[in-house]
Amino acid sequence: MDRSSWLQERRREAEERYDTLWAPFYDEKWGVYPNASHLQFIRKFLGHLAEPGRVLDAACGAGRYTPMLLEEGHIVLGIDQSQGMLSSARSKFPGVQLEKVGLQEMPYREAFDGAICMDAMEHISPEDWPIVLVNFHRALKPGGYLYFTVEIAAEDEIQEAWVRGQELGLPIVQGEWPDQDDVYHYYPSMQQVREWIRQAGLDLLEEGEGDGYHHFVVRRV
Repeated sequence: MDRSSWLQERRREAEERYDTLWAPFYDEKWGVYPNASHLQFIRKFLGHLAEPGRVLDAACGAGRYTPMLLEEGHIVLGIDQSQGMLSSARSKFPGVQLEKVGLQEMPYREAFDGAICMDAMEHISPEDWPIVLVNFHRALKPGGYLYFTVEIAAEDEIQEAWVRGQELGLPIVQGEWPDQDDVYHYYPSMQQVREWIRQAGLDLLEEGEGDGYHHFVVRRV
């Protein structure tokens, strides 16, 4: 299988597993409220929004972070590529607009004062990272803010996953972990993430680590 087809299959597989395996009990398994570092940085993000506006909750899943946006008076649009996760979110937030849209297909243009993308970029391939960040740039109003997280994995485990993938004949690149939690993961270096941020026309305002994630708050230049 060529790499493009392999990545498409991994994405389809992840959508299917979120729909059928994880959506029905997502809150029970992973909890509803953010951990300490996520809470710290989402508050930083919200602090940049001077007044209530429109906020995109991208890869919103079951709506784990939606309450914090609503409590600040923001109008929220939640998007996710998993219909099962959206159904779970809809049962909790019937008044919130939700759309089945993947990060790679975001069509919005200067529509949001802010956007968050939490605990999801680890499923984005290196080919799609620049596409997704440009999509966020286009979706934000000039001067709009984005907060997103990047999952961190141990270097030795990433290397072992790469060797394992090569032994299986998979068309993987360094940093990819095709069988982590039964779905595709990619762990870029933070230096590479900063470069993609710059290339997308986003200004890096704050970053930090905690709870197994690197946190980025950026602004559309």
